Amino acid sequence: MAGEMNGTFISGGLTLNRYLATPSSHVQSMPGVILCHGFPIGPLDARQAGVTFPQLMDRIANDLGWAALTFTFRGCGGSEGDFSMQGWVDDLRAAIDHLEDEVSPNGIWLVGTNTGGALALSVAADDPRVRGCALLSARADFDDWASQPRRFLEHAREIGAIRTPGFPASFDEWSRELRRFRPIDAAKRFAPRPLLVMHGDDDESVPVADSRVLAESHGSAELRVIEGAGHRLRHDPRAIAVLLGWLDRQRATSV
Repeated sequence: MAGEMNGTFISGGLTLNRYLATPSSHVQSMPGVILCHGFPIGPLDARQAGVTFPQLMDRIANDLGWAALTFTFRGCGGSEGDFSMQGWVDDLRAAIDHLEDEVSPNGIWLVGTNTGGALALSVAADDPRVRGCALLSARADFDDWASQPRRFLEHAREIGAIRTPGFPASFDEWSRELRRFRPIDAAKRFAPRPLLVMHGDDDESVPVADSRVLAESHGSAELRVIEGAGHRLRHDPRAIAVLLGWLDRQRATSV
């Protein structure tokens, strides 16, 4: 993944890898989008998190005229550090600051897959710079992790999202963070800003009910259930077509 990235930024003293694409033709003022990957499924996934995202960033920049940023959260890809929920939230906040510093976009939109979508909504709810949010296969809460935090910590170690011996310094604090962020509550606070919620009706990891609940909590979200699609919606051309169409409509309202 490191080879794919074209820069870095700092979050809480850690260096995170990022990929930034901007339109090839000079645009005076453009909207910005940040794409957040999900929690890795296995060791290979932790090292290759978001590996296909730079191509999508290029497409959004060149076809739609956006500044498009993706990055790997701490503990994933070539980024430093170890996974914690608060750490990932801090990373996304640092990514928003970084995009602002680099291109001064006229508004920022967040797109997130799986855990990345749930955290994007949690951050967006309390950040007025975020104008809209699109979620792919997002979870409505982290209750399954929070109910068995030791098991989840072991899992995070096994897949390499936690690499430092002795991390976390405080297990109690690390596990409390799993309950701190509730996407379902964030959806309500994020309203009435635009929210696109997509889910595959064949998702084997996160039930489609999660997306329905998020859309309901928001009140005016656009919910798209994609027939026959599984968990990895970003590999489904129909989902990407919906996302690009939505971003294009957002752009029209951002001018």
